[in-house]
Amino acid sequence: MSREQWNAVDQYVTELLVRPDAALEAALKESEAAGLPGIQVAPNQGKLLQLLAQMQGAKRILEIGTLGGYSTIWLARALEAGGRLVTLEANAHHAEVARANIARAGLEKVVDVRVGQALETLPKLAADGSGPFDLVFIDADKDNIPEYFEWALKLCRRGSVIIVDNVVRNGAGIDEKIRDAGVLGVRRFNQMVAGEKRVSATSIQTVGGKGYDGFTLVRVCN
Repeated sequence: MSREQWNAVDQYVTELLVRPDAALEAALKESEAAGLPGIQVAPNQGKLLQLLAQMQGAKRILEIGTLGGYSTIWLARALEAGGRLVTLEANAHHAEVARANIARAGLEKVVDVRVGQALETLPKLAADGSGPFDLVFIDADKDNIPEYFEWALKLCRRGSVIIVDNVVRNGAGIDEKIRDAGVLGVRRFNQMVAGEKRVSATSIQTVGGKGYDGFTLVRVCN
């Protein structure tokens, strides 16, 4: 199988099961025009996030890594009535673009975009009592995934769900010759999850328009 075939299947699934949406399409277009990297989730993955949040009955969602707000919109639309989503973005320009995209989608009243390094803003969330969150989506720099996961556990409750994206990285995680900081971060995270008795987790490989990667799905049990 080739990447071309992965892309074709992704396109088929998206056209079949993901309805056209002006706000989401505008978010992609405006993010590209603003010079943001095209590393947001694929449309079918965005819908997966939305479905998981809906199944969870999420009223409070935390996202670590906003980029242009594409996944933010998918998740915010899944919120239960009266719900709120907090999304953390290190880059001020990205956050500005995201705020405009979120407002265009009519979600500015339920989404709180916070700018700053996540390892600095996460303690503030804990201090101001923003949690517990029903669902956490981690899609930021891979070097610090273990630390983000530690904070997610502190900000969650029993039954919360944590989703960590980009954990396969073309299979680099099992190649000990690769010493890239992001890959090392993923490996540390994997070991942390494996030894964490408070959670039940699994990782899923994915192929598609975004290449060969995968995500880890975690449920907090205690």
